[in-house]
Amino acid sequence: MESLDRVLKKYATSQDLMDQIRYTAEALSLGFDQWDEQYVSGPSLYVLIVAEVNFDEYTDPLGDNRWPVDRCQVVTESPDVFTKVARDVAFSRDGAVVVTGDGTIQRQMVRVRSPFEEEVPGVAALEFPDWMGTKHMSALETSLRDDVLWAITLSEEDGRVTTFLDGTYQDY
Repeated sequence: MESLDRVLKKYATSQDLMDQIRYTAEALSLGFDQWDEQYVSGPSLYVLIVAEVNFDEYTDPLGDNRWPVDRCQVVTESPDVFTKVARDVAFSRDGAVVVTGDGTIQRQMVRVRSPFEEEVPGVAALEFPDWMGTKHMSALETSLRDDVLWAITLSEEDGRVTTFLDGTYQDY
């Protein structure tokens, strides 16, 4: 709880923002009815909520994968619009979506680089459960970065929605 209190003290609305993104991921998971079918991938999301716009130190642009900001630029402006656009992105694009603490969605989707222990203390001590794929492991590692408030994933394999905060995670 200490980690959550620290984030909420600095960014009072970050819990609401994370909840809105998590609810969207849950809606996408529940709305997909082919999870048990072989060779079928469901919707996939990886969202980082960051404190600062300068996230270039640990990300790289991921080609032409872009969030359509002309359709939805702020998560909380219209939950229905955000969910509709997130659904389109979850089925057609790859990479992490970066959202700043005020809810603004960055256009360019990114690949998140794994941190080194010297760069992010504690990363080497993380333990990864067997179910975690590369996206989830990246989210867990990245959640240790000082300027990352939250990470949220939706697994394309089974619809699992997970939130990450300071090297911990919670499934929904």
